[in-house]
Amino acid sequence: MAAVAVVAGVVSVGGGVGAGGGASVESSLAQAIRGSVREGKEAARTGRRNDVWRGMRLKRLKETARKATSCAVHSYGDVQQFFARTPCRSLDRMLFALDAGQGDTMIVSVAWVRMPAPAEADRLQSLVDRDGTGNVSPLAGGLVGALGVRFTGRYYDSRRDGRLLVVAEVEPVTGAPAPELLDGVAEVVAELLPP
Repeated sequence: MAAVAVVAGVVSVGGGVGAGGGASVESSLAQAIRGSVREGKEAARTGRRNDVWRGMRLKRLKETARKATSCAVHSYGDVQQFFARTPCRSLDRMLFALDAGQGDTMIVSVAWVRMPAPAEADRLQSLVDRDGTGNVSPLAGGLVGALGVRFTGRYYDSRRDGRLLVVAEVEPVTGAPAPELLDGVAEVVAELLPP
């Protein structure tokens, strides 16, 4: 990520990282990521999907999308049981492979679930936001060149808007993307408008 290189370069010009200097780099990195997240969310909320990645200094490598009418077929755990009792109206899922530079890549899953009523979307969000209850199944990572990557829920966010629930997950693929960046990408992706 360009912001990381600039921050690290400024520190090294000043004579290296001394006592407390590492904390300054981490703080500067966190501030840069927070700024990118703000920009990304604004772009996502206004439907400017390409600006989302540009604002976060990420390069989209690949993406794929699928539509479905049955959420029960494309979910697991307690979430699948919820959908068996309370069918969704529609499901859109997307998968992105993103490059953060310096060998750091990630895979991003986003699902837009439309429920019959806001109360049902609220109950669904309460369920998917709890660890160990299942979720909407992400598209297979192999579709974007990330075969075998498993979504763990560590980098996760969700957003509800009326009867729409958006579920976003991010996982590193190569390198070591900063955890703050992975969390930030999940926050931003949850703001994306449905396709």
